[in-house]
Amino acid sequence: TLMEAAHQAESLGYNSGCSADRIILPWQIRTTYPYSRSATFIVPPDRPFFEALTCLAFLAGCTETIQLGMSLMVLPYRHPLYWAKIATTIDQLSTGRLILGVGVGWMEEEFKAMNAPFAERGKIADEQLRLLERLWQEEHINFDGRYYQLDDIAFSPKPYQKPRVPIWVGGEGKLAQRRAGTFGDAWFPYFVRITPAELAQRFDNVRRYAREAGRDPDQISFACCLPIEVTAADVPQEEDYLKGSIAQVTEALKNFKQVGVTHIGLQFMISYWPERKEQIERFAKEALPALRN
Repeated sequence: TLMEAAHQAESLGYNSGCSADRIILPWQIRTTYPYSRSATFIVPPDRPFFEALTCLAFLAGCTETIQLGMSLMVLPYRHPLYWAKIATTIDQLSTGRLILGVGVGWMEEEFKAMNAPFAERGKIADEQLRLLERLWQEEHINFDGRYYQLDDIAFSPKPYQKPRVPIWVGGEGKLAQRRAGTFGDAWFPYFVRITPAELAQRFDNVRRYAREAGRDPDQISFACCLPIEVTAADVPQEEDYLKGSIAQVTEALKNFKQVGVTHIGLQFMISYWPERKEQIERFAKEALPALRN
């Protein structure tokens, strides 16, 4: 199914496909899930959930042109030398098709199972991204941080893409916006129940944080990931939720394009794969041409 989905997306003209990062699922999740109306996680714990980087390595070998992304890798779950080596390897073996989506995570129970400090996840993520800059740019790498220390190590190969693999920083709050402005090549918020205009206001914060970090804000792309529900007929519209006929969701997506969003990741919410596959194909044939004009 993974291979079929990737081939379908590639042949239909989608420019990227993303894997999600989940290592374990507790049978009881008390942490509020911020990305659904019910505030509960949308995947039952008895469903298979493959490791994200492994999936991208597999898909790199059976695709040719489509970009391979993560939405999003939870940075504190892995040692940065380990995940950076895997990510760089995927970028090399795919000849420069990796998009590195990163975030800090939300599920406290998963952090506990991984023996990762939940309260410090933002600080750990920031330090990992500072270390990543050294790994990808320097030959003799030294690093003296709060969480990681390195003494004159080599890290090779460097990324296939130059100057580096694109880093898309997820998260919706002020700290995530600052992280995107400081470290990111794109801001990539996920399932945000706000209007396009409100989302654009938050991207203005990202640009401001980039200027404060001495970066060019025009070098940071504006992206987002949205759930999409395609219906057979028109339905009443909500400005902050993507649901309706092809014509309705196309018009709604144009509103995101108008406020400056340059990349939209779509998560088709229908759970039954044959129907989801049909919606993906229909959207590509009927909506993508209008969105690209």
